[in-house]
Amino acid sequence: MARFTCFIGKGGVGKTTVSSAYALHRASKSPREKILLLSTDPAHSLADILQTKLTDSSKRLTANGRLSARQIDPDRQIKKFLTRERADILTLLNKGSLFTRDELEPLLDTSLPGMAEVAALLAIHELLAGDFEEIVVDTAPMGHAIRLFQMPEHFARFLDVLETAASRDVVLARHFGGRVKREPALDRWTRVVEEVERALSVEEAKLVLVTTPEPFSLNEAARSASSFQTGEAQNRIVEIVLNRVVDEGEDCPRCKRRAVQADAARKFLRRNFPQVEVFEAEDPGCPILGTAALQLFGAHVFEGKKLSRKVLAKAPKAPQPKFQTAQWPGLATPLTLTVGKGGVGKTTISAALAFHHRSIAKDDTVTVCSIDPAPSLDDVFATKVGDQPKPVLRDRKLLAAEFDAMAEFQQWADSLRRRLNEAMTGEERGIHLDVSLDRKFLLSLLDVVPPGVDEIFAIFRILDLLKSAGRVVIDMAPTGHALELLRTPARLLAWARLLLKTLAAHRTLPIAQDVAVEIAKLSQNVRELAAILQDPKRSRIVVVTMPEPLPDYETRRLLRDLKTLDAPLGAVFVNRVLMDEDAGKCSRCKLAVQWQSASLAGLRKNMRGAEILLTREQSQPIAGVKALNEFTRELWQVDPKG
Repeated sequence: MARFTCFIGKGGVGKTTVSSAYALHRASKSPREKILLLSTDPAHSLADILQTKLTDSSKRLTANGRLSARQIDPDRQIKKFLTRERADILTLLNKGSLFTRDELEPLLDTSLPGMAEVAALLAIHELLAGDFEEIVVDTAPMGHAIRLFQMPEHFARFLDVLETAASRDVVLARHFGGRVKREPALDRWTRVVEEVERALSVEEAKLVLVTTPEPFSLNEAARSASSFQTGEAQNRIVEIVLNRVVDEGEDCPRCKRRAVQADAARKFLRRNFPQVEVFEAEDPGCPILGTAALQLFGAHVFEGKKLSRKVLAKAPKAPQPKFQTAQWPGLATPLTLTVGKGGVGKTTISAALAFHHRSIAKDDTVTVCSIDPAPSLDDVFATKVGDQPKPVLRDRKLLAAEFDAMAEFQQWADSLRRRLNEAMTGEERGIHLDVSLDRKFLLSLLDVVPPGVDEIFAIFRILDLLKSAGRVVIDMAPTGHALELLRTPARLLAWARLLLKTLAAHRTLPIAQDVAVEIAKLSQNVRELAAILQDPKRSRIVVVTMPEPLPDYETRRLLRDLKTLDAPLGAVFVNRVLMDEDAGKCSRCKLAVQWQSASLAGLRKNMRGAEILLTREQSQPIAGVKALNEFTRELWQVDPKG
């Protein structure tokens, strides 16, 4: 069975760069081993880093050794699985439910959130039967990476539902004196779960945590890593890569600050991960692109070799666009959603927009809410933020919350469970037998916490906030999962219509009537949110990016997707811009400015008509009243004519 080496960490810390460098380094050191570099992030950057085209099939790379790369396509994986297993799934569900096979079949074709992690599980199982000896996994940002490792458990719960469905024949057989064998499909799917669970277990999989010396990145690493280090998974993280380290100041104030920050990061890691080996990766001041540069970077990180000048990518020649001063915008619509690649500063921009709006609209209440599974509002507001909106920064009209979608789902499921128990009673004899089995099946369904429940139940919380607060700013999950939420209203409406149609055939049953009422309420809420998300007077999307190649590539794809969704676009914030005067004569900083100028020129060219706003790179983390005050005092705009 293949060995798994999984790279995890906060968005924007360089997981894709580090995992690619590791895979290329391993391939060059073990040329006879077949190694696969696999991306499970729905917003892939692997092809961008490798400077090649990738699909959901393994592609051999032109590099030393026997290295291939692949980006998982969630839709393709789910369709392939359903094509193969549809008949058995429908047979089992039909045995345990009120619905006929024809009524259930359309529901399998409705794609809902959480499918990215299910698809990753299916792809991993498929790879176990292959001949790769090591699989290097570039995961999604931390919150969704945690969901990937929890996926075998979720899948096992779904199998329990199917087992309950299949038990109808078993109970009937026992009741009337017969015998029924266990469904072969259940045995087959149970093996899938067990094999993936073993492949991702502490004994078989190696977890490598990637972080940077920035305090926000370190804090999230410590918070999220605990999810991998509980129970049997103690000390699961066996290696850490401290990325973008600067050790020498070159008489550069910026680099000297970063060197101090790197020393503080080393102490933090020794304190919080005392038994874990730490590798360091120097920041060369430019992106590391292409297999040759990545292989040299891998030797630097994992062998401690001095960083070769050959990894320095030459910046495309482009004049820096002209900037002009601008004013921070207020919140023009009741709902503002900030989206972008992980690590570009969505949380900071969300907080800054809300903070600034409160300074110009004293009577407005503003709520900032995170729907990222690994939220970081705690850091920017310098206080503990919980599931319910609470005042922050000593301002009773500036509220913050981080949704606990699992708790929301459990509350909803408990309510429905009580109604099921009241509506469906009976003994296992005569006609009451079917009702009792239907109740058992439906209760088992409610015990399954579906992957992606955070995206679905975020919808209900967003509507609640809009009804109770003057302005709402949603700090979204990273790009791939944010797009899933924006697509959710249309998908949920399709799902609800199908479900209501199937319930119509059983409208005389009290439970069918109760479920129909719940689905109708859900449909009403979803329709309301869908209308808001396409109304420029009620909502707008704020895109956050950085002037670097990877965020630049992803932002272009994001803007195309937003246009397809008819989402009203507000400003595009280019965050952490290093101004020419702040770079001084430092060679590393001047190289960074050259790359940023090229990215800004590309943004200006590819985003004609969009308002492009720039924020300056700050010398300290943006946390608390004073830092937010300073941050929102200045803003620039790309001159469309310059």
